[in-house]
Amino acid sequence: MDDESLLRYSRQILLPQIDIAGQQRLLNSRVLIVGLGGLGAPVALYLAAAGVGTLLLADHDRVDLTNLQRQIIHHSASLGQLKVDSAAERLHALNPEVQVRRLPTALAEDSLQAAIAEVDLVLDCSDNFATRQAVNAACFALGKPLVSGAAIRLEGQLSVFDPRDDVSPCYQCLYGAGEGDDVALSCSEAGVLGPLVGLVGSLQALEALKLLAGFGTPLVGRLLLIDALDSRFREMRVRRDPACACCTARAAS
Repeated sequence: MDDESLLRYSRQILLPQIDIAGQQRLLNSRVLIVGLGGLGAPVALYLAAAGVGTLLLADHDRVDLTNLQRQIIHHSASLGQLKVDSAAERLHALNPEVQVRRLPTALAEDSLQAAIAEVDLVLDCSDNFATRQAVNAACFALGKPLVSGAAIRLEGQLSVFDPRDDVSPCYQCLYGAGEGDDVALSCSEAGVLGPLVGLVGSLQALEALKLLAGFGTPLVGRLLLIDALDSRFREMRVRRDPACACCTARAAS
């Protein structure tokens, strides 16, 4: 780090949990963000601001007027633009030191595996069950930690699934291997409040920084539930499902 970098990151370097060594780990890290909507927007902004060295941005969608109520990385001039392009421009303006790679297609199978193989950590900021299941399976197959968040209406949730931890459950342990109900999970059908996705995304970024820099206790084996209506947080313990075909099979091998 040169003097300008030391000054840029000085406030978090002052934290004894991070210090110079932790900041250098962040600068050397590579992260995949799946989805640049309400969750991915604050995730990308905070990770770039914190100096995570390389961000892979995956989203095949374009910016729509309805996105701007909550997807704070985009703005009115971005309408019609690919979300990866809009986000990359904003991140470069925020921190030109960070390397940004754009993945403007829907990741599936080989492309998903290839993207995850390149990085140290994955943040699932998607909005559909099928993508979450595919990302979870690929992370556990490749041994990469996954920070998963979701928000709908006035409820949010957050957890960390880490295949490097012998007792960590995975997303499939929590929700099973079924197809899920993507209609019920859609913001366009059910609605969502902007500050709620901002809160969940910020907590995802926090968990990612803890894992990358190596401090604190991550949310492995715990599910954080957020009730925005009454401003309440609850925590549930989540155990690995011994019958899970995803993480239990990998642990056995």
